[in-house]
Amino acid sequence: MRATTTTLLWALCCGHALADLDINRASQAELERLRGVGPHLSARILAARDQTLFSDWDDLRRRVAGLGPAQSARLSREGLTVAGAAFAATDSMLTPRKRPAPTPWVRTAPPHNIAE
Repeated sequence: MRATTTTLLWALCCGHALADLDINRASQAELERLRGVGPHLSARILAARDQTLFSDWDDLRRRVAGLGPAQSARLSREGLTVAGAAFAATDSMLTPRKRPAPTPWVRTAPPHNIAE
């Protein structure tokens, strides 16, 4: 009996942690329970949501500074959804952008003073 009760309590706790949390309905406390979401990010999310609900992940990332594809994917794995949908990243979103090659430094002659 005790093992069954312990198992049941463990399942309820873990099931709650893995349950979907929709960003359009989540409270600040619920958002801050997610790893990587602190008071500043949750405040930015709620301020943007107060203007209008998020329609999808792209809308969320566009309106909330600091949310990139990698963090969106991680939050989605933790159970966060936007309008009921999990984040679906494409490979191009998660690969780092290539920086342009540096331009070669060219030595120029010192300027000539024409007034001489």
